[in-house]
Amino acid sequence: MRYDVIIVGAGSMGMAAGYFLAKSGKRTLLIDSFNPPHDKGSHHGDTRIIRYAYGEGEEYVPLALKAKELWDDLEKQTGKEIFLQTGVLNVGVAESDFIKSVISSAKKFALPVRVMDSNDVNKKWPGMSLPPNMIGCFESTSGVLKCGECIDAYKELAELHGATIVTNSRVTDMEIHEGSVTIKSDDQTYTGNSLVVSAGAWAGNLLSMIDLEIPLEPVRKTFAWFEADEKLYGQQDFPAFSFETPQGFYYGFPSIEDAGLKVGRHDGGEKVNPDHPRSTFCEDDEGELRQFLQQYMPLHGQFKHGEPCMYTLTPDEDFIIDLHPNYPHVAIAAGFSGHGFKFSSVVGCILSELIIDGKSELDISTFRIGRFM
Repeated sequence: MRYDVIIVGAGSMGMAAGYFLAKSGKRTLLIDSFNPPHDKGSHHGDTRIIRYAYGEGEEYVPLALKAKELWDDLEKQTGKEIFLQTGVLNVGVAESDFIKSVISSAKKFALPVRVMDSNDVNKKWPGMSLPPNMIGCFESTSGVLKCGECIDAYKELAELHGATIVTNSRVTDMEIHEGSVTIKSDDQTYTGNSLVVSAGAWAGNLLSMIDLEIPLEPVRKTFAWFEADEKLYGQQDFPAFSFETPQGFYYGFPSIEDAGLKVGRHDGGEKVNPDHPRSTFCEDDEGELRQFLQQYMPLHGQFKHGEPCMYTLTPDEDFIIDLHPNYPHVAIAAGFSGHGFKFSSVVGCILSELIIDGKSELDISTFRIGRFM
């Protein structure tokens, strides 16, 4: 069987793309080395933050707002609980580029962000302890996505619209021809008219098969859960958070369904090969996260458990969402640099537009491949 579109990588972005393409009537095949959702890449760990006043740049705001529309639509279609409106608190010094961008993007797009001094933050959330030089920017309409449920929901709808999903099948070669593609796995060969590559940490190796060398760097990251007083840190009253501190950039979540206070470090990390066994969460990982909590959320409890994951970084930490410069029937989504999951609904939609129309209705000029060539 020849497919209209083959998607290599059926994680967060790929599964969403599979749904949008199958819904449009395209004969769609998704291939993944594992069985999404899984814990081998970048989408596990139960939860992801979604925020709209964006410290990483105002160009992300329209995508974040569209992503939320699509997440709401996914909830309605499947009946799954995907989004929890906990609010998100961004913390840092007022002079930082991150905080200034949060405030300016909120003003530009009329987003409901409340700027609070440290006293106001510490009073509203007694589990926090901000020093006087820090401020908080609280966005009440933002919150938390349940990442496994998001992927399951798109998987359900993709299959409902006729998509074929092949799991636990590693792609070994990709060939691009004029108007067609050939994809080889460990045990089978597939042909199609178009291709989407959305393979996370494996994207660099796959793209090199089709004459594209992109500076993508997979890095090891960690996150952990700590015991928490639900009255202080529970999801009903405590927000998700991002902290820019002198020691590093941290993020986290309230205790959701009594899971505990979850925290991770966004910056740093060591370069890894995604095909090598992942090193387990260790005492040093726990210590790094604990020192953040002891300073800013000192009423947390004991360590519960931690896990490693991967980011795939571009040099500027902006995404790659584009058509292949030499093959207009090949779309690419890669390098989401640890802040991409919230956008996976809209990225899937954009990928379908690129395949069907050759362009997107949304402005993706920031994410062009050409900046690395």
